[in-house]
Amino acid sequence: MSWLKKDPLQIIAFQSYGTDTHFYLRGRALQDESIDLEQGGFFRLLINTWKRMETDKVKHVDINIKLPNGIILNTKSDKKGYFKVEANLQGLKTLANKEGWLACEVSYNNINIKRNIQNSNCFPAEILIPSTKATFGVVSDIDDTILHTGVVSTLKWRLLYNTIFKSAKMRLPLKGAAEFYHLLHRGQSGKNANPIFYVSHSPWNLYRYLELFLRQNNFPKGPILLRNFSDMLKRKVVGDKPQKQKEILNLLKTYPNLPFILIGDSGEHDPDIYIELAKQFPERIKAIYLRSVKHKKKITRVKVLLEQYKTTPALLVKSSEQAIVHARDKGFIV
Repeated sequence: MSWLKKDPLQIIAFQSYGTDTHFYLRGRALQDESIDLEQGGFFRLLINTWKRMETDKVKHVDINIKLPNGIILNTKSDKKGYFKVEANLQGLKTLANKEGWLACEVSYNNINIKRNIQNSNCFPAEILIPSTKATFGVVSDIDDTILHTGVVSTLKWRLLYNTIFKSAKMRLPLKGAAEFYHLLHRGQSGKNANPIFYVSHSPWNLYRYLELFLRQNNFPKGPILLRNFSDMLKRKVVGDKPQKQKEILNLLKTYPNLPFILIGDSGEHDPDIYIELAKQFPERIKAIYLRSVKHKKKITRVKVLLEQYKTTPALLVKSSEQAIVHARDKGFIV
């Protein structure tokens, strides 16, 4: 930690998304505090959680992004260490692999940095450019949709316990969720490469934690879209849309010809957000799947909400198997 020693520097590039003509990448410049995401033990987990939330950022430094064709883009980290780069370029799809992932390199570009930089100042980054084989995209929540979390528990005690005292390796996915997502990814032909976007209200501080969880539990690879920790503490402005809704709107705008399936749970705001989006884009939303959580009042409210909306198929499901049967019946999967 910075008050004990000068930690080396690192860059965490968040898996992002783009198009054949639009490059878009986000990430964060940080000190490397040696967080072992697989480590267990009460005190070690407590320390790791503190490190994830405290995060010694590297602010106002120049950063380079080098593409496979040699093009170098420049940006600068903000006062919290975050950076974002957008550029209109041509032929980006030709630089991506068959699944649509474009790999690039991120590095510090500041000759005045006197600190040790990890990875020889070369950090991997990827953006997803959906394949031409894709017939739809999938937007999925994370908490209590694919990951047992306890968002609706009293005073959210279970959510806090699971986040602080369980390593990513110890966390359990919901049964059958990974299988369902792979079926959606492969689509009706079994070879579609439909993009999966994981959108959550969790802070960016949990990015590597959630990335490891998804990878270890064999979920399809996809951009993980979170929000700034400081935004969670801000007072809500009347009429302002939730960050998750803004992210989905941006996906719909970025891929105007791609319909989407929305997956969430009945515990928090997913039903309201998804139905509002489906009303706004009735031709773009193919289906809504809401995983039923164990909360009687919330389930009753969602059932009433779904009864009042009949345009897009919207299901409250108790299991992945139930969603798979419906998706197969609708021709979304094989």
